[in-house]
Amino acid sequence: MTTLVVILVLQWVLLIAMAVVLLAVVRQVGVLHQRVAPAGALTISHAIKAGEAAPELRLRTLDGDDAVIGGAGHSRGTLLMFVAPDCPVCAALIPAVKAIGKQESAWLRVIFASDGETLQHARFRRDKGLTDFPYVVSMQLGLTYQVGKLPYAVLLDEQGILIAQGLVNSREHLESLFEAKRLRVASLQQYLQREGRSLDGEAVKPVTG
Repeated sequence: MTTLVVILVLQWVLLIAMAVVLLAVVRQVGVLHQRVAPAGALTISHAIKAGEAAPELRLRTLDGDDAVIGGAGHSRGTLLMFVAPDCPVCAALIPAVKAIGKQESAWLRVIFASDGETLQHARFRRDKGLTDFPYVVSMQLGLTYQVGKLPYAVLLDEQGILIAQGLVNSREHLESLFEAKRLRVASLQQYLQREGRSLDGEAVKPVTG
């Protein structure tokens, strides 16, 4: 009889312990869900803020054509896609950028950008099938938008206003820039703050107005 009681007690203890573990797992899943929703390009501090006018830069493409980036009076918006030949994530993302550039060509022009050795970028451009898109090699352009890590994207409207920018490690991140344009927010951080959440999943005071 005593043995049976001990077994029952041990079973209840085990059941309670499993319930505690399960609750902890459920809570952690909820925290992770908050941290990644919505998945978007992560924006950090920049000299040019979303909503501000980007300076007009007149640069030369690898084809020798003039490319005016920033400033007002453009017929289409601009997506600057900063890449590099030695960036495997950039290479993986290029097909998605090309598809977006062709699908949205009525209102958007895609310009690939980087700095470094021109000949290396010319080979990279050819190997990745980017000859239909302007490709600019300019240190000045990267410094203007303070690009520190790749792949990096910047979205400007027709008047050269910076809509959104950030690191883009997937097509979902890239499309979040266009979602930011639709939602009229500048970044993942701003969206989460507006929804009353922070990047670590903790509740914060929502932004109003």
